[in-house]
Amino acid sequence: MQYKIQQIGIIGAGIMGTGIAQIAILSGHDVYLYDANAEAATQAKDRLGQTLQQLASKGKFTEEQVITALTHLHVAEELLELKDCQLVIEAIIEKLDIKQQLMQQLESIVSPQTILATNTSSLSVTAIAAHCHNPERVAGFHFFNPVPLMKVVEVIQGLHTQPEVLDHLTQLAQHMGHRPVRTKDTPGFIINHAGRAYLTESLKILGENVASVEQIDQVLKSALGFRMGPFELLDLTGLDVSHPVMESIYQQYYQEPRYRPSILTQQMLTGKRLGRKTGQGFYRYVEQKKQDIAVASAPSTVEMTALPKVWLSTDFSQDNALLSEYLTVKGIPLDTAEHPATDSLVVIASYGEDATSSALRLGVNPQQVVCLDLIAGFSQQRTLMPSLLTNAEMKQAAQCIFQDEMSQVTWIAESIGLISQRVLAMIVNLGCDMAQQGIATVEDINAAVRLGLGYPHGPIEWGDFIGADKVLLTLERMLALTGDPRYRPSPWLQRRCKLQLPLTFNS
Repeated sequence: MQYKIQQIGIIGAGIMGTGIAQIAILSGHDVYLYDANAEAATQAKDRLGQTLQQLASKGKFTEEQVITALTHLHVAEELLELKDCQLVIEAIIEKLDIKQQLMQQLESIVSPQTILATNTSSLSVTAIAAHCHNPERVAGFHFFNPVPLMKVVEVIQGLHTQPEVLDHLTQLAQHMGHRPVRTKDTPGFIINHAGRAYLTESLKILGENVASVEQIDQVLKSALGFRMGPFELLDLTGLDVSHPVMESIYQQYYQEPRYRPSILTQQMLTGKRLGRKTGQGFYRYVEQKKQDIAVASAPSTVEMTALPKVWLSTDFSQDNALLSEYLTVKGIPLDTAEHPATDSLVVIASYGEDATSSALRLGVNPQQVVCLDLIAGFSQQRTLMPSLLTNAEMKQAAQCIFQDEMSQVTWIAESIGLISQRVLAMIVNLGCDMAQQGIATVEDINAAVRLGLGYPHGPIEWGDFIGADKVLLTLERMLALTGDPRYRPSPWLQRRCKLQLPLTFNS
């Protein structure tokens, strides 16, 4: 198929429209930038020129490249000037009726072959095209801010969109140096949809009083490698943006339990504690800088005259080998009897259970029990969970054994599974369910999440990396203990685990 897009019309001279214009002119396309406010388009062109000059001064581009790029940028004073464009991208306000009216207006101006694209982040592409005479040429082309740095774009197929239209937009994205990911027209598309698990499960953990805001953020960054904790992210985005998105996706999926919002964010939204922009969110900010908050106290590390033996129970053999080696190197004696001695510390590396359930399942004394999270190993982070009855000596012994200069020890209250287990299991499961629904390919789901959300791995490949059987066991136990359908395992996950296939396997 011959690549045909050279002239691009962009409607909306805000940050998003200007960002799209920047990558388009730098890739040699002629851009006609239009805004209902003509002065806004002119100012956007001037700002873009300044931006490119600054980048050139830093060695990102040559002066010649900047001059050439700017010759491709034209300010259109009226929509009619977009009539010869092969593609028009709207990046205006997120109001369905306004976007629908614009699409109808464009149809009367451009040629029948012109592709009409919407940069919508939350509205249905099918709905935007609903009143068009030729909805088959309407598609979603969703970029992320800041456009030049966020190297991913969702290419969205409306109900009537022709495959050829998607092919042209895919090629265009590649020409502009972005990774196209193709997706069906479903709520949240790929990236906003996949991002639900990280935030909603973290909020649920907080709502259950399992750990503090700072503990949850710290654990997820240290153990799983997230750049920002969920509450840091919510504060940065602003709850006036994040909470309505949570509610919207929840309602659009007809109250699907996996996307259930939190009463905590609704209360904070009502109280105008929105995050950085108001100086108070989950954290307090002074001049946009996060202020430290008190961390929940943990058992202090003091030398014990004699550490108890450790009786181990693990769900997986590799976890047993890891812990056994660690304890042996540290010179901690092991209790290898079938049942633990009454003075042994019982360390349980289980998945998807609270300490009470683990103790009862194993028939051990809950006063001796401390659970440990190994879903991501424990080289950087060691999250410990006592039962309601674990005595102080056993907590102190566990603190002494697992504290060292290389790792952070975090104590949490009893929880169905530990922090990293819960959040990671939900991320993987949601990615699997998106693949099961055919929203996008496995490859595109993984790429979109890595590039759009900055996760260390895509959700489906992450499940293979840490062990899909661990994810499945975590979900099955949480579902059994709570009865909450939010934890039901995806059929995609279940079948591949049963057949011992990688989660990335696509027949």
